[in-house]
Amino acid sequence: MKRKRTSYRYSRKPQRRRGYISGARRQTKRRKLWLCGSILASVFLIVLAARWLPQTAEELGKEREKNKTPQTREETGNENPNIRVLLMTDGYQNETHPKAVLSSDSGLVVFWGDQEEEAEGKLTIEPDDERFQKGAVRVWAKEGKVTVETLNRGYGTPSYAGVIELRTTAEGLVLINELPVETYLCGVVPSEMPSSYELEALKAQAVCARSYAYRQIESYGYPEYEAHVNDSTAYQVYGNSAPAESAQEAVEATAGETVRYEGKVVTTYYYSTSCGYTTSAEAWGTAPSKENAYLQSVEVCGENGDYEKDLPWYRWEARIPVQTLSNLIGLNTGTDIGTVSEIQVTRRGPGNVALEIQVSGEKGSVTVETENKIRRALGGEGYEITKQDGSVAASSELLPSAFFTIEKSGDLFVIQGGGFGHGIGMSQNGANEMAKQGMDYRKILTLFYQGVTIE
Repeated sequence: MKRKRTSYRYSRKPQRRRGYISGARRQTKRRKLWLCGSILASVFLIVLAARWLPQTAEELGKEREKNKTPQTREETGNENPNIRVLLMTDGYQNETHPKAVLSSDSGLVVFWGDQEEEAEGKLTIEPDDERFQKGAVRVWAKEGKVTVETLNRGYGTPSYAGVIELRTTAEGLVLINELPVETYLCGVVPSEMPSSYELEALKAQAVCARSYAYRQIESYGYPEYEAHVNDSTAYQVYGNSAPAESAQEAVEATAGETVRYEGKVVTTYYYSTSCGYTTSAEAWGTAPSKENAYLQSVEVCGENGDYEKDLPWYRWEARIPVQTLSNLIGLNTGTDIGTVSEIQVTRRGPGNVALEIQVSGEKGSVTVETENKIRRALGGEGYEITKQDGSVAASSELLPSAFFTIEKSGDLFVIQGGGFGHGIGMSQNGANEMAKQGMDYRKILTLFYQGVTIE
């Protein structure tokens, strides 16, 4: 304010200096205008910065978050969500590991809490690692995949795309592989279906595996670890076979496609080989409903008969000594009925699958229901199974299927059956035989899953 008053006084100088004073006024006006402009520009920049800086900070935060994860984990949207897979120990025996040794030819990035470091060579992490004091430890490769040196799978030492997250528990370490679903499927398809199968069959498998995965992502199978599935047959086998170009091609060719019933993605069960028929969810004791209506019993046949009629597991036979089967039934059911004298199939379901058996012995009887429990009751070590091509397989934990008849012949029980697996949903070998006869993956899927769309 003082400068304005002084300037006014000077403007009252004698008229003989008018020209000079007029020039000074113009200069003063220019200065005032420049000053006002500068002030307004500064205010504008401050306001703009106030609005812009928070956004920038947020973006920087997102960028930092991205830097905590590899490029394979970039935000992919709903079309390719991340799945978290709990990695079991060798043989899929346990959830926890005594330690983990990780490596990558490109080097590793290790992140815990708010800290990050790079590691060359092999990284060993044990349950008492001090980094766990700040929570989970996340590890990824600078490029490529992370090799878990302490694991062994069907093809050798496995490597995984995405992040390996480690958590410590009282029992040991938990390893979780987090990665996009489409990448995960490239490890599922060759592990669930031979990569030498027809491409259309592999495509059908890819769509099934994707649909199954999407349904599992809706909830955590292991909420305590925030993991959706594990990598065993309890869900879908993952990473047990080496990557295959044919499997990757099948995944890419069907990218994002799922099996839907009435607009919703459904759980697409599948198994090895049919006996010429599939069955429904009733085999598991589940009553028919709107939700499982797509799982109906269908005939797996074409113009030339059953698609799988020439495959080894299409028909099979087991001749089991009475005492051997008596011991197995007692062990598997937890009921001692002594030496078994008779086994009857007392109830059958769609496709002629056994839903109930009654076993009678010298000490009493026991009733077993649902296909899985029946197969388990009659399964176990101690006898052989002869396939229709004459090849012989050792018995295992489960009877090959619940599509069978059983009779006593002298000191033997003779079980004649067909197919391999639970018989619900898609037969994988059936899909391959259908593909050989020119059927595409969509037709294959709509045969096994009734009333569905592929989208």
